[in-house]
Amino acid sequence: MKAVAVPPIKSPLQQLGSSAFSFYPPIVNIERNEWIFRQATWSEIQVMNTKTAEELWIPRHFVGEVSLVGEPVTIVGLTKEIEYRAGAVVPHIRRVIEMPRAVNETRAARPARQASIIGIRVEPSRNSRSIVWPIAAGLLVCVALITVFRDVAVTSRLLARQPDARVNLPFTAQDDYESIVQRLGPPARDEWQGSRRHLLYPAHSFTLILAGRQHPHYVGALDSNGRVIHSVR
Repeated sequence: MKAVAVPPIKSPLQQLGSSAFSFYPPIVNIERNEWIFRQATWSEIQVMNTKTAEELWIPRHFVGEVSLVGEPVTIVGLTKEIEYRAGAVVPHIRRVIEMPRAVNETRAARPARQASIIGIRVEPSRNSRSIVWPIAAGLLVCVALITVFRDVAVTSRLLARQPDARVNLPFTAQDDYESIVQRLGPPARDEWQGSRRHLLYPAHSFTLILAGRQHPHYVGALDSNGRVIHSVR
């Protein structure tokens, strides 16, 4: 019986004809990323570089889909990054580069253990972590307490201070942001300083102060020079 030749499976690149296209990601070690389809076999696809006229055979399983948009250039996807080496294309492997050592670093100064990747040291031991973490947590708690006590002290001084220039403002300790906006409209600037909220009204030449992080309420007002002009208990 005479064998019948079976034509190879058509490649998606055949629909491009003689139109140029680009690979994504580009083939490593090739400067110009512009190609033309030449031919296809069962296992490979041949393309030609438009600048160098060099022809490459690329395995079919590396070639993906062709983009539907052909402007400014048609894109042919690659299933993985490949590189041109010794006249053929092979999968590109990114190697880990060793970090340069300090000039004064000696072999004796290096740690006894190193990670499997060159130039990257292993994590500190469990004993060192057990010491560092409590110290770090204690510092964070101290910073938080200092901030809270500072805001409380500033607010207390604001409540206790007598106004330098008396201004009869229609606000009490029960007023909050919503009730103030209903009377004066939205402020020109709304800022938080610690646990205090500053509502700036330049048209009235004063800034209203609200205290409290969860439900801030009105405590007083400052003029354009930062002097207390009104306060409530």
